[in-house]
Amino acid sequence: MDNVILSQRLREAFPQALTSMSEFRGELQVVLPREHLVAVAQFLRDTPELRYVYLENLCGVDYLGREPRFEVVYHLLSLSNRHRVCLKVGVPEADPTVPTLTVLWPTANWQEREAYDMFGIIFRNHPSLERILMPEDWEGHPQRKDVPLGYEEVAFTFNQDAIYAQKHFVRE
Repeated sequence: MDNVILSQRLREAFPQALTSMSEFRGELQVVLPREHLVAVAQFLRDTPELRYVYLENLCGVDYLGREPRFEVVYHLLSLSNRHRVCLKVGVPEADPTVPTLTVLWPTANWQEREAYDMFGIIFRNHPSLERILMPEDWEGHPQRKDVPLGYEEVAFTFNQDAIYAQKHFVRE
């Protein structure tokens, strides 16, 4: 499978649904609106000559200052064709929702939970969208770029006493 054939197949099947396509380091990157995500992903998975059957990675990205602010990036792999494709979906800050892909790839369950936990992106119709990395009572989403960076000095032998004196376990 090469990128020219894949881009032609996508343009034929979804002439109005694709925002843009480009190639980066041999991988086709497809930008599309969130309302077409499930249909395009299902087409890539179920078309016999394409067979992108493996959701390799799903991650959130925060582009603070850009609209749409967030992006969800999906890396799909066709094992039979030894080929990858990258889907990118823009997500506005005012409505940070995207349809779930758990109906197509069960592994999306955990990857979508991570994107929800870290970025606050909500995956509609997700079977159990809840925090998996941060405590339940944590406020906010730590991977957002408007969250201040925490700083804690690392304890080494030369500064261990000064750092441990500020720790709560020392006072207990």
